[in-house]
Amino acid sequence: MQAMKLRIPKALAVGAVAAAMLATTGCGGILGGGGDKTADSGPIKIAAVIPMSGSSAPTGVYMKNGMQMAVDEINAKGGVLGRQLSLDLEDGACDPTQAAAAANKAVSNGAVISVGGYCSGATLPTLPIFAKANIPMIIPAANSQELVNQKLPNVFMINGTGSQQAAAAVKFMAKDGVKSVALVDDNTSYSKDIATETKKDLQADGTVKVALATSVTAGESDYSSAVHDIMGANPDMLYWTGYYQEGGLIINQLKAAGYKGKIMVADGSVDPSLVKIAGAANAEGVFATMTQTPDTIKGAETWIANYTKAFGSAPGPYSTQSYDAVRVAAEAMTQAKGTGGDAVIKALAGIDGFQIFSGPLKFTPEHTLSSGGFQILVVQGGKFILKDALA
Repeated sequence: MQAMKLRIPKALAVGAVAAAMLATTGCGGILGGGGDKTADSGPIKIAAVIPMSGSSAPTGVYMKNGMQMAVDEINAKGGVLGRQLSLDLEDGACDPTQAAAAANKAVSNGAVISVGGYCSGATLPTLPIFAKANIPMIIPAANSQELVNQKLPNVFMINGTGSQQAAAAVKFMAKDGVKSVALVDDNTSYSKDIATETKKDLQADGTVKVALATSVTAGESDYSSAVHDIMGANPDMLYWTGYYQEGGLIINQLKAAGYKGKIMVADGSVDPSLVKIAGAANAEGVFATMTQTPDTIKGAETWIANYTKAFGSAPGPYSTQSYDAVRVAAEAMTQAKGTGGDAVIKALAGIDGFQIFSGPLKFTPEHTLSSGGFQILVVQGGKFILKDALA
């Protein structure tokens, strides 16, 4: 049976983090030097714990390809510090236990920096593992506020946070004339985080009424109970903050029940699979809060063409962020003049103006982007396209 995305509530996610931390202290010292290795020869190993199996595997492929593209380009120009980069790809499967094991494996393999992280709930248990090994983490996709709240000095995020996504959602709802909204999450760290922040922002603003706030159990096939509750609340808009597998099913079943209101999804549902699962007609007109995708980036045509030529298919969500994560890692090691964890972490914190797809990079004191870069997409003709470029 394929491993699925994280299907646990916040309390269990915290427990998984604690378990992972215990694992790092009881493994006979295998984590002793990952981020402190100062060997000046041989390939520089970069860890990438991303989903290569389970329902999020399609996104994992986009991420892997984006990372490999950056590695290949950097190596073709001589590498970093005269050494070639080597991508250590480990399958996290969006599962906390498997992701923790994958992180431990990457550390024991000699990785000196991490550029992975898609599902927030599966990324959380890897934080203490990489922190114990003093390995810097540049997270390209996972964006739960819980990642920031750990306040670990080695963790940096180049995707907008859940709080920033919620703010973008609220701004668009008000702009689009929405009067009431149903908030539905799947109880994972990522999904619950966005729903909670959105509800808080809506209540503070007062323009849009929260008609319903509820959670579903991820991994099921029948969401009739949630559909019944949504129909009963009769909101102008449904905002689904979970992943595309469940999101597609909810949209399909909601439309079958006669729902006529607007639908918006969070970034975990921005994938062609959502349209397939929901049905093209049902998905038409669905909005999404999302950071940049290749198709919405001005001037990315050459990059898209190069990606397509290299991998035989067009790039998808988080391919550009993953590409940039590797580039940022290379820049930090270059500025640090080495791969030691402390020096690279200091270099990352000091980056000012390094150009990535979202603009000149400068981390906040919390090691997040100063602007989340969220925009509004809409499904037209079966594809997510740009609707509104929010600040």
